[in-house]
Amino acid sequence: MEKTDISVVIIDDHPLVREGLRKILELEPGIKVIDEAGDGQGAINIARKFKPDVILMDINMPGTNGVEATRIIKREFPNMGIIALTIHEDEEYVLELVRAGVSGYVLKDIAPAKLVETIRTVAAGNSVIDPTITRTLFSELNRLTRRRHAQEEWESLTEREMDILKLITQGKSNKEIAVDLCISEKTVKNHITYVFRKLKVDDRTQAVLFAIKNRLIEI
Repeated sequence: MEKTDISVVIIDDHPLVREGLRKILELEPGIKVIDEAGDGQGAINIARKFKPDVILMDINMPGTNGVEATRIIKREFPNMGIIALTIHEDEEYVLELVRAGVSGYVLKDIAPAKLVETIRTVAAGNSVIDPTITRTLFSELNRLTRRRHAQEEWESLTEREMDILKLITQGKSNKEIAVDLCISEKTVKNHITYVFRKLKVDDRTQAVLFAIKNRLIEI
């Protein structure tokens, strides 16, 4: 292997996939497949032994999966390039891989030339994410942002306001809430006004739906 060659390791639990990838990459000048394995632990062992430039990492494998293997490898070798090569574009799956530290994320139906380009890009220290997955990632980030905003809203409730919200979800009237909490109905109304304002809802039904959606109550 020349010094300028990009050393690549292939990790996939399907031997035919590994063989196919190896044949594609062996035709490329400047790229050298130095080893392969069928699970995440194998990837970790090879990374420690050979310190390759790039690892092509399948994700859904028996034993140590690709996400966990990526997390461990990137912790030990932060500059090692790892490309997730998978059939998955599930939103939470994508975000979990990005958090684990993958340098690239491409689907298995990627064209061979595009895969080679991705390997060279990652070996140069850059990141590559398939455009389809980028849209998925942004969708998941937006969903998490909305969830975080919702959490900020309910966390702003005082203990008393939270008690009242829980009683509202039980279908209790202002009078019943007042009796349960030993306060006046007027005070209950004031608390409910603040609850609605903080949760950005208009009525009891919306408040109940908010509580259910954010798991503030058990149903």
